[in-house]
Amino acid sequence: MKPEYLLEMHGIVKNFAGVQALKGVDFCVRPGTVHALMGENGAGKSTLMKCLFGIYHKDAGNIILNGKEVDFKSPHEALMNGISMVHQELEQVRDRNVMENVWLGRFPLKHGFIDEKKCC
Repeated sequence: MKPEYLLEMHGIVKNFAGVQALKGVDFCVRPGTVHALMGENGAGKSTLMKCLFGIYHKDAGNIILNGKEVDFKSPHEALMNGISMVHQELEQVRDRNVMENVWLGRFPLKHGFIDEKKCC
């Protein structure tokens, strides 16, 4: 039986030098759905995603991916487990589409060519 959620983040807490950036945040994603994280500057959107992606290490809470608890120690580890992140601060490659920007530098190959089906 497949889990109800593809991704679950429960009770995520992150502090920076006495500033609480995230306080018990929950975020769940069902398979086949699209979500948007919205809020004012400083609301913690990027911080939450950086905790998922292994850039920041959460202070408390748990992350469940495909029914298994994970705690990525680096972006490389997150990438190897199917998690990608498009950073809002960085300029994307203008001549490439969204899919190409997400897979940039790690395209899945099939017979020496980009496997576009796997990218989607």
